[in-house]
Amino acid sequence: MISATQQYATALLLSDALLLKVRKELSMIISKLKVYNFRQFKSVDGAPGLKITFHKGLNALIGENDSGKTAVIDALKLVLLTQSNEYIRPSDEDFYKPVGEDACSEFKIDCTISDFTRNEAKNFIEYLSFNQTENGIEYTLELHYRAWKEGHKIYQELRVGDIDDGISIDGKARELLKAVYLKPLRDAEREMSSGRGSRISQILLNHPVFKDKKEHAVLDIFRDANQRIEDYFTDDTDGKRILQTIRSNLESFSDKGQASNAELKTSDIQLKAILESLALNAPEINPGLGELNLLFIAAELLLLKDDTDGGLKLALIEELEAHLHPQAQLRLISYLQNEYNENDVQIIISTHSPILASKINLKNLILMKNGAGYDLAEGRTGLQKGDYLFLQRFLDSTKANLFFAKGIIMVEGDAENILIPVIADILGYPLEKYGISIVNVGSTAFLRYSGIMVRKDGADIGIPVSVITDCDVRPYDVKSTTKEKTFNEKEAESLLAKEKGDRKYTNGSVHGFTSPRWTLEYCIAMSCLSDDFHKAVHYGKKILNAQEHISLTDAKIDEANRDTKAETQEWNGFSQAERAYYIYKLMLNGDGKSSLKAITAQCLASLLRWKISIVPDGLTQEKMFDLDLYGFKTDEGKKAVLKSKIENDLFLSYIVNAIKYAAGETV
Repeated sequence: MISATQQYATALLLSDALLLKVRKELSMIISKLKVYNFRQFKSVDGAPGLKITFHKGLNALIGENDSGKTAVIDALKLVLLTQSNEYIRPSDEDFYKPVGEDACSEFKIDCTISDFTRNEAKNFIEYLSFNQTENGIEYTLELHYRAWKEGHKIYQELRVGDIDDGISIDGKARELLKAVYLKPLRDAEREMSSGRGSRISQILLNHPVFKDKKEHAVLDIFRDANQRIEDYFTDDTDGKRILQTIRSNLESFSDKGQASNAELKTSDIQLKAILESLALNAPEINPGLGELNLLFIAAELLLLKDDTDGGLKLALIEELEAHLHPQAQLRLISYLQNEYNENDVQIIISTHSPILASKINLKNLILMKNGAGYDLAEGRTGLQKGDYLFLQRFLDSTKANLFFAKGIIMVEGDAENILIPVIADILGYPLEKYGISIVNVGSTAFLRYSGIMVRKDGADIGIPVSVITDCDVRPYDVKSTTKEKTFNEKEAESLLAKEKGDRKYTNGSVHGFTSPRWTLEYCIAMSCLSDDFHKAVHYGKKILNAQEHISLTDAKIDEANRDTKAETQEWNGFSQAERAYYIYKLMLNGDGKSSLKAITAQCLASLLRWKISIVPDGLTQEKMFDLDLYGFKTDEGKKAVLKSKIENDLFLSYIVNAIKYAAGETV
């Protein structure tokens, strides 16, 4: 019995005047997902444990391991089922289980489908909700899935409409909701092979060319072939001889006078059996997993191309990058974005690939973190429109590591990128152990990157972001007439710039950490690492000017050490700040810039590693710059001494605090 409300909705749908106002530019999409006590997503006071907004085209779920990407895909599968007709049922592991307590006895999943075309709406009319807008009639389908335990059994139901008093959905409407699904560990070779119930036969049978067809040209081809085979045994000499022999043999041991009318007939063939005999092969002689996987995806996408049935055009793809090398990943994601974005198809993928994350338009990304899905589309983040254009050009695979990190340190140059991991190790915060990614923005465009982690609504994503930057107050004055530089520490001006810098880059979980003096290198020259930095500059000069040796020889190291000692004696009586200024000047070219910064940083990093390592007897300092140094054991005593010096150094405190904050500590 159709309710009065449903009758009214039907009348609206059938009204030509109103049909013109129904939005036609889209096909129906999954627009909202809410889960309650499903997997790791705990519901508190009736609020969903997870709430995600999807949009048309491509949606990419990104984030670190165990952030809930697979749970989102599985929740959609439970509600919608799949076109591969997999056996999908809830299990004990799907019920939220607090630590040390029994699992919940019930979980729920709510799914909203919107943006119906006229062709789609007619298939769901008795289930649709509707409202009048300035753009016409908007139809939505509210799906409410529930699973619960009674004893050792798990029951499930799917209702539509009112959350408390909905009706069951079944029949054709249920079939039209099924999604295309590609599992993460795809056995493409098996899926594309022939056989009973093969995936390639399922794909073809669900394609409009074959779907619900009792008669088809392929059947005619097989019938014609069958008839020709049968004619062979009645008309061809060899075939007739075989059949006659069978009849003769039969007659010899049959009752006397019983005629033998034995015939060779082909079996009655059905379209399903014909399609099950097909295998989809790659043209290569021995195709690898990558080629077969691409072939499998190409076949599955067949089901998203046609809109004749008015069904949901949705593909769920887990770990799109599986078995694909980087270039293949890039080609595939470019195709999916170009073909289906802004189109009538919706694709929801999960990925761990920074390569894919860097290629996918930022507005198509959904960052999974701490039980939430954060849409990174324009208007949802702290980014401006111009920032999105900038990031589309410059957010490469290295910088895209920020989407998969537990903490982030943003730096503006190679020196910081090289030195901070070493300092972090000395402090006891190895970046890889704490899941911290360093993002080298290569300039001062911090806000264009840090804004990704800022929410417009003030929400906290929960990923601590440290922005390390220079205060850029030069410790000298320049005479207007002679352009001569005169040292001037400018302590007060530097500290004011530091305060402004910290405030500028602090927003939500993003915190600014500005150098208390000029630059990182200048602060190091002022710090307890001053002597080591002084040596590193001279080591760098030897490498920079080397013609025959990429690395340093013991002779060059001794020469650099002598130069360092001589300059130290020459600067005797200088203040700490002035001495740091002259050390820093050693790196600079006449234009005030330096090609030596990165090399010096690498030398200092090697020197610090050498100082805390257990160095085998007889090994000279030439080995200090060998990569094998990273394989040496650490002298914990020496490391503890150096750690204490760095932690208590005024000029390194901003680096220390930045590392600790990214590691999740309060500073």
